[in-house]
Amino acid sequence: MPDIAAVKAALAGQRIETPSWGYGNSGTRFKVFAQPGVPRTPQEKLDDAAQVHAFTGVAPKVSLHIPWDKVDDYAALGAYAKERGLELGAINSNTFQDDAYRLGSVCHPDAKVRRRAVDHLLECVDIMDATGSNDLKLWFADGTNYPGQDDIVARQDRLAEALTEVYGRLGDDQRLLLEYKFFEPAFYTTDVPDWGTSYAHCLKLGPKAQVVVDTGHHAPGTNIEFIVAFLLREGRLGGFDFNSRFYADDDLMVGSADPFQLFRIMHEVARNGGLDPATNVAFMLDQCHNIEAKIPAVIRSVTNVQEATAKALLVDTDALAAAQRSGDVLGANAVLMDAYNTDVRPLLRELREERGLAPDPVTAYTASGRQERIAAERVGGEQAGWGA
Repeated sequence: MPDIAAVKAALAGQRIETPSWGYGNSGTRFKVFAQPGVPRTPQEKLDDAAQVHAFTGVAPKVSLHIPWDKVDDYAALGAYAKERGLELGAINSNTFQDDAYRLGSVCHPDAKVRRRAVDHLLECVDIMDATGSNDLKLWFADGTNYPGQDDIVARQDRLAEALTEVYGRLGDDQRLLLEYKFFEPAFYTTDVPDWGTSYAHCLKLGPKAQVVVDTGHHAPGTNIEFIVAFLLREGRLGGFDFNSRFYADDDLMVGSADPFQLFRIMHEVARNGGLDPATNVAFMLDQCHNIEAKIPAVIRSVTNVQEATAKALLVDTDALAAAQRSGDVLGANAVLMDAYNTDVRPLLRELREERGLAPDPVTAYTASGRQERIAAERVGGEQAGWGA
């Protein structure tokens, strides 16, 4: 049986990275819904992220998105984060919102547009240097809508050329994390449509290039936990973008649609060393909170990951291995189901109290009155968010 003290230690050491854009206004492609108290500056986003960390104790990192989080002094922004008990995590590039990128960015047929996109990626590495960030996270909306629109192989060549230049700019302790998405906004071909394409490019680039698994970026029925296990085996799982989906890239709160899938993913992570800090897997959230309150939703997402991780750590690995060796199909499945069906909320409440935290982070945040205070204080200026 699992050692509860070891389970608690692993949970206490877990680090979950929250996205700066998760604290801003967002919505569908038709409408963005504004909320009172939403941050107006990158600094106010960090203030909100600090609250999530204060109530959960496991969310000290914040991903930035450029240019959404553009400031004049990134070193000062890093210092601001540190003063609030945070550090700046992945720097996310943006090559999908400018009119110039209508036909793509790094895969665009026009060399001048490709140069513009690559220069932005190199700017992001400069920002990494200034903030102390180790991860450059890349997602490309590049693709085509119609057969014959562009040369598929030529676009892969352009992609490889751009990635090679950016990879060469990385420092010794910096990584390039390449995300994938099987469709949207391109509907005929997508230039990085799946984990295999991302993995192939990363292999050619070198050991500092790794794959990001966004849990919303897969076709229905895709076995995400197999992808996770394979990439861990190959040492190429750079991190996650945790969210949840019903139909496509819904960016819902992680574990909200299929908590059993999140458990299965975390089981493969725990079983294959992904919780070891030396493996350097980044457990990032990538979510848009459209109709729910931002900070409580991020807190809930963090606790959902904690619960799935706790259940994964409670799997009786000895019993599982014995059942697998003997070909006991039902017995092996029962070991996993026993762990999944365990109510781990008492364990997590106990762990939080032992660490001086409130047992229920969402309830504690609501009772703090902070949401009402920021709604009253953050009047005027322009709320952070993205248009639709």
